[in-house]
Amino acid sequence: MAPKPPSQFKIMAGKKGIRIIATMECTNCKERNYMTEKSKRNDPARIELKKYCKRCRSHQMHRETK
Repeated sequence: MAPKPPSQFKIMAGKKGIRIIATMECTNCKERNYMTEKSKRNDPARIELKKYCKRCRSHQMHRETK
């Protein structure tokens, strides 16, 4: 059995510089309780998501902080 020839294209796993880590802050109580990744290319503005806040004990809007 002959050895396989090396492939021409090697895929390397790794993070790209496009995605950044964003900290989410509750708009009601101002507690920072979520971290998420976002794409700077697709979402250049600050993102807002409705997430569960443990301090408020309800679903509130969470805004990205710097």
